Amino acid sequence: MNKYLFPIYAVLIGYAFVYFTKQGKPKNIKLLLAFSGAFLLSLTIFDLLPEVYKQLDSKVTGLFIMSGILIQIILEFFSKGAEHGHVHIHKNSKLFPWALFISLCLHAFLEGFPIHQHNDMVLGIIVHKIPIAILITTYLVQSDFKSLQIISFLTLFGIMTPLGTVISNNVDMISEYLVYINAIVIGIFLHISTTILFESGEGHKFNLNKILAIIVAVGVAYFI
Repeated sequence: MNKYLFPIYAVLIGYAFVYFTKQGKPKNIKLLLAFSGAFLLSLTIFDLLPEVYKQLDSKVTGLFIMSGILIQIILEFFSKGAEHGHVHIHKNSKLFPWALFISLCLHAFLEGFPIHQHNDMVLGIIVHKIPIAILITTYLVQSDFKSLQIISFLTLFGIMTPLGTVISNNVDMISEYLVYINAIVIGIFLHISTTILFESGEGHKFNLNKILAIIVAVGVAYFI
């Protein structure tokens, strides 16, 4: 049961960090994003991708993976890339960001499906969610949304991944198509993680800290 709750803990950690530090965008958030992107990408390649290729024809697998990439591109049209760290502060905004909320929740819901068969994937999702939760919370706070709106947003966002996991575990109709859904999620993960890695650099300059963070992330993912 704990694996269902881990993604919620990740959102709580992100919220608590912003609440207690009272700071704006953390200085090392790009480094944390680079680590999370490399870690999620590594787990996807090491664990999830081989399992899906074992169960499906290679071209069918590729088709669904590409579908996942396309789905994520469409979601980012509405979220403006919040899934990989792009959030834009709007001071005194009176309009609740419904497009951001719905796209993030759908993304979080889908990423919960592979967890029941691949326990290591929950670690990748946790590491991915913490910096994103920090950035989203920072966005909501600095945009001057009400506390109830912020808590509601983060609560629903936090439970969407466990909801996806529960449905994939308990709905027979879904289990029949789970391998296809997992292939779609692979595409989503590939797009998110590679975008994070490409965008976490400073003007394409060599960054030793980023390289070390990626190497450590790959190593940890390989040995767990």
